[in-house]
Amino acid sequence: MKRRIAAALVAATLAAPAFAQQLEPFEPEVYRTDNYRAPVPATLAHARVLTTGEAEAIWRAKTGAFIDVLPRAPKPKNLPEGTVWRDTPRKNIPGSIWLPDTGYGNLPPAMDDYFQRGLARASRGDKSALLVIYCLADCWMSWNAGKRALAYGYSNVAWYPDGTDGWERAKLPTDEAQPEPRPDQ
Repeated sequence: MKRRIAAALVAATLAAPAFAQQLEPFEPEVYRTDNYRAPVPATLAHARVLTTGEAEAIWRAKTGAFIDVLPRAPKPKNLPEGTVWRDTPRKNIPGSIWLPDTGYGNLPPAMDDYFQRGLARASRGDKSALLVIYCLADCWMSWNAGKRALAYGYSNVAWYPDGTDGWERAKLPTDEAQPEPRPDQ
């Protein structure tokens, strides 16, 4: 009996690393369309994946355009008259352009155009310009947005998966941000 238990423990110990690897998120071939706040893969095909140190170096050298894609709830259109609406404040990496709601898996045509125009402004029309795309840690919005920028023909896309969570953990500066006006505003 003791041998069986010992054998089972050894087998479980040997199988644990393989099982853990299976639980790591894999890189899908399509955009993520649900559960956007979940562990993200370690890769984004054809993009450079940045650590906080690498993102900081690019930011300090001013060699890339930083694109924040954190979603933002719009003011409801049916609020009773006199209701006070306060947007949730957003602090992001200084100098970033904030293009909210552009990381969803399915973008309506107006939002797709908004994202394309925002990237064109950030890159100054140069599809080889370095674009650093981020959101929060474990945010599929930034992964989707990076994948979409690549699909638009941008060739120098960097994905910063730790986003402002990693930036703030490193005690790097943030600025209060305002989003670029959305097409529905």
